[in-house]
Amino acid sequence: MKIAYSNLACPEWSMEEVFAKAVQFGFDAVEIRLVDGEVIPSELSADVERRIVTLSKESGVDIVGIGASTKFASHDEADRQRNVEDLLRYVELAARMEVPMVRTFGGTFAADHLDARQAVAYVADALAQVAPRAEALGVAVLLETHDDFSHSALVRDVVSQVGSPAIGALWDTHHPYRMGETVEETFDNLQAGLRHVHLKDARRAGDGWELVVFDEGEVPVRDIVRTLVDHGYNGAFCIEWERKWHPEIEAAETALPKHLSILRNYLASAEQKER
Repeated sequence: MKIAYSNLACPEWSMEEVFAKAVQFGFDAVEIRLVDGEVIPSELSADVERRIVTLSKESGVDIVGIGASTKFASHDEADRQRNVEDLLRYVELAARMEVPMVRTFGGTFAADHLDARQAVAYVADALAQVAPRAEALGVAVLLETHDDFSHSALVRDVVSQVGSPAIGALWDTHHPYRMGETVEETFDNLQAGLRHVHLKDARRAGDGWELVVFDEGEVPVRDIVRTLVDHGYNGAFCIEWERKWHPEIEAAETALPKHLSILRNYLASAEQKER
């Protein structure tokens, strides 16, 4: 299993630094959410594409995915279609860069007076439009447990309705937990389509949550890793330290090595249990 980090952790780093630090710290891969500190667009210049691919190949650090911001849980058909077209461009970008997956969101629907059933239908319809091209290019499109799709059953229902091998699930460990789900409930809902995992820990802070290093919060990250190893998960584990959105948290230079060391201990313990 590859261990990656999302470059949300380091908005101040150039792409050259992103790959160099991965080598320095001992990561196998990176997940690209930012390019030189800004959210990656669906259309990059050919020079930037080549630059990133070259950095990956020369460093030996794989790119496990690209993080898109597309979402589809809206009554606005034109908005949904714009997001479909944008996601298709991300799929084409990933294929050109030989990146195996693109992450997408479902979006928020409660504020739009949508019920969950209709929201699932809208997201499934959108991803079904993307699926044939994703299948043809060999790129997976993964719906994350995030926003109003933090309930893993909704992600499960979308993936099931689309019924394409190119459409799968991404388990962000924080969000189902804060919805009150157990590890077993989330895993049971996602396991059939699970292709990627974002690991993060957090603890309650007033009415919200604050991100913390593994073992300092409430999210049962160790149990999640053990459950995945026990069930033969062979995708990547991506450490998602969201300093781009939370500049008050610890700098990547110190936080990423801490996370990596703890995660390696989790994996060693889980694998020893397996033996």
